[in-house]
Amino acid sequence: MEKERSSVIIEKHLCKAILAGDYPMGSPLPSERELAKEFGVGRPTVREALQRLGRDEWITIRQGQPAVVNDYWHDGNLTTLAHIIQNHDFVTDDFIVHLLEIRKSLTPTYVHDAVEWNRPKVVALLADLDQLNDDSNSYANYDWDLQKGLARLSPNPVYLLILNSFNSFYIKMAQRYFSAGEHRRVSLEYYQNLLAASLNGTPEEAEKITKETMEKSLMLWKNRSEKN
Repeated sequence: MEKERSSVIIEKHLCKAILAGDYPMGSPLPSERELAKEFGVGRPTVREALQRLGRDEWITIRQGQPAVVNDYWHDGNLTTLAHIIQNHDFVTDDFIVHLLEIRKSLTPTYVHDAVEWNRPKVVALLADLDQLNDDSNSYANYDWDLQKGLARLSPNPVYLLILNSFNSFYIKMAQRYFSAGEHRRVSLEYYQNLLAASLNGTPEEAEKITKETMEKSLMLWKNRSEKN
């Protein structure tokens, strides 16, 4: 396996440090000279890492001065989002709520389309529901495989591209969510209702129950966060 480039390692380290709050928004990063000394590399290697961070809107590079950390929520882009997800150890509960709100908007649509265009395959996805074990890990993996399967059955391939960005992050988040028996019960009821809607060939009903479940899941997560 090819060894990871030093500039990539520095880039990842600085991303993690920014997300952890070591370098707050609006604050300067150490100078190129200081970073080169810290990482034991030449200044061109540090400069390459900083240029990538600047390209992805994490920082603003200033000629002859240390770079400044941007407000990445307002100045960032999809690459910024990917970096945040990759560094999910530093993701806050508030950020998870934001993602669940996006999920609530997206999921009902691709579920509707999957049932409308590929109903037999949706039924097949849910056919082994009775074999689902009642534990957080089983539910997390089942739910993720189901969501990706439904997105794959939608005619719009962009849904699956979006979901694929969340692979490692989603499982860890879902394991936390499904550690509560009530949450597993709500999802099991959803899977059963979705199967019934698919068997009946009613994409509108599948969309409706999906939206209701996403809203309930968001409420449950918020309640969970407030208790912790």
